[in-house]
Amino acid sequence: MLGKKIMTVIRGTILLFICVFFTEIERAGAQQIIAPEEVLAKRTDLKDNPVVPIKKVASGQVIHRFHDTSPLSPSGRYLALFRVPFEDHYPKPGEAGEVVVVDIKTGEEKTIAYSFGWEMQLGANVQWGKNDRQLYFNDVDTSSWTEHVVQYDVKKDKVVRKIDGMLFMSSMDGSKFVAHNLLNSVHAQSGYGVLLPEHLTQYNRGPVDNDGIFVTDVATNEIQRIATIKDIYEKSVPSIKIDNPQDHSYYCFKAMWNPQGTRIMTCLLWKDLIRGGKRKVAVITMKPDGSDIRTAITADQYAKGGHHMAWLPDGEHISINLEVDPEQEGLEIVTVKYDGSNLRKVFSPGSGHPSYHPGGLPYIITDSYFHETSVTDNDGFIPVRFLNTETGEETIIAKVFVPEVTESAFRVDAHPAWDRSGRYVIFNGYGDGTRCVYMADMKSLLQSQ
Repeated sequence: MLGKKIMTVIRGTILLFICVFFTEIERAGAQQIIAPEEVLAKRTDLKDNPVVPIKKVASGQVIHRFHDTSPLSPSGRYLALFRVPFEDHYPKPGEAGEVVVVDIKTGEEKTIAYSFGWEMQLGANVQWGKNDRQLYFNDVDTSSWTEHVVQYDVKKDKVVRKIDGMLFMSSMDGSKFVAHNLLNSVHAQSGYGVLLPEHLTQYNRGPVDNDGIFVTDVATNEIQRIATIKDIYEKSVPSIKIDNPQDHSYYCFKAMWNPQGTRIMTCLLWKDLIRGGKRKVAVITMKPDGSDIRTAITADQYAKGGHHMAWLPDGEHISINLEVDPEQEGLEIVTVKYDGSNLRKVFSPGSGHPSYHPGGLPYIITDSYFHETSVTDNDGFIPVRFLNTETGEETIIAKVFVPEVTESAFRVDAHPAWDRSGRYVIFNGYGDGTRCVYMADMKSLLQSQ
């Protein structure tokens, strides 16, 4: 009982600090327009009009992971980020980036480790487990080119253990990891995996039985391939079979726990090696043991236009940007049950990387891409959009400058993500002439809805 009271006091102190932290920002005038000074100097038409307080929390080639995990620790005390060592060329195996922790209470930024297990878009997949003592990230032993996951205890300020295998997403309670093959995924889409020398990776042809989805039990360090690509191809309902599978390369891409840890979602990608053309994508779900494999979004549905799926807080449904209303400009944000049933439109237009409030609908935060002209002004800025699916209202909380890049892997995506409490949104931006991370206090906007 005493321990619980102490923890309540500690959490209250931290939340009080964050409130004071953002109150000071409001007095100073929060920026809604996020861009380097030289860009702002040329755009006198852009005026700050802060809707919510926004604070730059880290700068200098730094990013947070993705739209489906919170970089803010479960207690609200720390931000876990990743610093890429450069921004102008693709990394090579054996080049290290930095795992960075920012103490929200003190403002201190600290590099806690270097990682060789990263790519440009998601860094080393740095993310939290059940508490502030479980911070996980990918790494590679370059002497043997062996991948592993590091568990770091922020409170003790030390590495606790090294865990075999790969991490794309940790379960909310930190007990299990799920991953597609992060070593081979570079052959499907670069930016999201772990780099090894090319001769140590595998090129897949046909629905192979030696690649697939992997689950690691953190306590036992046991890795299980719960479903092969062949399993997914043959067993998924509705069927995703085609006439000539051996003419195609097949890879899994992204593997995501639902919040309850009772179901996994992934994408199956395949591309015709003979005739070329665009790749096909199907969104697949399964139970944690690899059973009950279901097709949530078919390749034909996805081909009409679609991207960026995520679990809803109920653990039964997923969301995705999908073309379901061709008479309206842009894609729509839809929800669909894990088995492909109950598909419905919840907001239009959709864009970017939708992230649902931990309490579920009606609140969504998302960004956009340059090419999503239904929500951008085609001026080098992309919006961070707060959506209310009940009222159909949209509030732009920030306009973020995104530099043009010669290769997609170098792009800067905002990836806005809710923290676990549902009060804060953390997103990437481009200020100071480099990648930065920002934190928005959404309390006043949520209360006004």
